[in-house]
Amino acid sequence: MQHSILDRIYLSFLLILLASFTVLIIYTSRATRTSMMSEKSETLMNEAKLIASQTVAGYLTGIYTEEELTDYFNYYSIGLNADIWYTDKDGNIIAYSKSDKYKRLPASIYSLDPEYRLDSSFTTFGKFYDIYSDNMISINVPVHLASFTETGDAEQENTGALIIHTSSEQINNLVKNIFGIIYLPCLIIIIIAFAFLGTISRKVIQPVKRLSAVAHEYSKGNFDVKTDIESKDELGTLAQSMESMASDLSRLEEYRRDFISNISHDFRSPLTSIKGYIEAMLDGTIPEDMQGRYLNIVLNETKRLTKLTSGLLDMNNLETYGPYLKLSDFDIIDVIKSTINTFEIKCIDKNIAIYMNNHAINTVVTADKTKIQQVIYNLIDNAIKFTPSGKKIFVTIKEKNEKIFVSVKDEGIGMDDETQKQIWTRFFKGDPSRGKDKQGTGLGLAITKEIIKAHNENIDVVSTESAGSEFTFSLTKKQEAAKEEG
Repeated sequence: MQHSILDRIYLSFLLILLASFTVLIIYTSRATRTSMMSEKSETLMNEAKLIASQTVAGYLTGIYTEEELTDYFNYYSIGLNADIWYTDKDGNIIAYSKSDKYKRLPASIYSLDPEYRLDSSFTTFGKFYDIYSDNMISINVPVHLASFTETGDAEQENTGALIIHTSSEQINNLVKNIFGIIYLPCLIIIIIAFAFLGTISRKVIQPVKRLSAVAHEYSKGNFDVKTDIESKDELGTLAQSMESMASDLSRLEEYRRDFISNISHDFRSPLTSIKGYIEAMLDGTIPEDMQGRYLNIVLNETKRLTKLTSGLLDMNNLETYGPYLKLSDFDIIDVIKSTINTFEIKCIDKNIAIYMNNHAINTVVTADKTKIQQVIYNLIDNAIKFTPSGKKIFVTIKEKNEKIFVSVKDEGIGMDDETQKQIWTRFFKGDPSRGKDKQGTGLGLAITKEIIKAHNENIDVVSTESAGSEFTFSLTKKQEAAKEEG
């Protein structure tokens, strides 16, 4: 069975948390038990010293009898919940409290351990030489009685030891109670939280699986599939991004088909003409005295193919690598004038006039001169194509702040809104019939857009049907010129 990423993360965190919680319980339980046993030992030690200095000392000085000492031990054992023994300095057990916990009671402490130290204070843990069935905390406190030497100096004489035993089960039960009070609710909360987390993870993984299935469909080229995820979180954003990507890929696929169709049409037409004219000349259909005329037609069709091929290469380089710009400072007026001059014959043949209007003082710009000349050439060439005979074209230069604005306005057929949105697309031609201008490739404005974009500038178009179009692009003025003007 295949587990999702969220399932694996969920299980990993669950195991880590349970392991950490287990280690925490073990550590804190042991630390708490050790601390409580140490505190209990210290308490018993203080109680033992107090009993030794008062009660046992009273017995040793003859104030209390052995029976009275035993009665006191029974009384103290109830309050301390402990067993109390008194051994003399020879290790004999003189008095002890009554208890049903003893397996056996030795007559002498040395019978249990010949090396037992009655003259030192210490604590032991365990069954005390197997006297008890349960683990005990045993306290040994030496009993001293003051005596005086012949010189009158007081000295402490060891007269045995007071031994107190109390069960460690009380502490164990207390630790268990602490566990039940603190850790058990925490464990329950963790289990409930992970149950909710498991439910939430299942709800999260469903849209993730849906996204995975949709992505698989996209990989097969089916871009019409929708994610159907409308949440306002990160998954919803991802779903929107995927659908947007699918839409772009779908348009790209449509563009690819249009590209092939356009290329096929634009290459087939001149190739068919070339093939037809050459075959006609070879089989004698076209007389030898008229072959020169048709050879010129073949040459023009060849030039058209060359222009189309060059445009495709330029467009591919622009989109793949971006245009390589050789920036320099030049006067935009000079570039515009030289470009207008190249259309002189074409304008005469079509009876079109081109006028240049300069409304700028500083016309020196920083740009790639060759590519900007290509932009101006494409815009004027495009204006001539769609301007009827007897009309005018205006090239205007204006300045604003640190920018120069160049516009090319014609009195041609104009464009509707839908056409204005598509003119920057490769192979798009404003004339649907493609009959008025056989030399057009549909790449000029697309290349123009890429060049201006590479300069980090803008180009816009304003057009009205039957009233003409105006293309305007911006360039940055030379910095020194801009400073002098300021």
